[in-house]
Amino acid sequence: MSLEQDVAAAQRALEALADACQAVTGHVGDTVDARRLRQDITRVRDDLVLIGATPPPPREIYPPVYYDDGFDQSMDAPGRRAP
Repeated sequence: MSLEQDVAAAQRALEALADACQAVTGHVGDTVDARRLRQDITRVRDDLVLIGATPPPPREIYPPVYYDDGFDQSMDAPGRRAP
């Protein structure tokens, strides 16, 4: 699956979790735990939006062979010969 499909599936699952948690928190009222649970769901929802908006990694401008081993023949000392 693609990133967009996976994020959409996670968002659907999160909405189902949010609905279930809303039913549970209805029994306990506005407690610290219920507020934290709502904040956690909001945070995960925001994270999924950020992950879904992440641009793909940049392509390499130069092929790896361009860098080779870092030795450039044109940088030798002039007039110097190999033994």
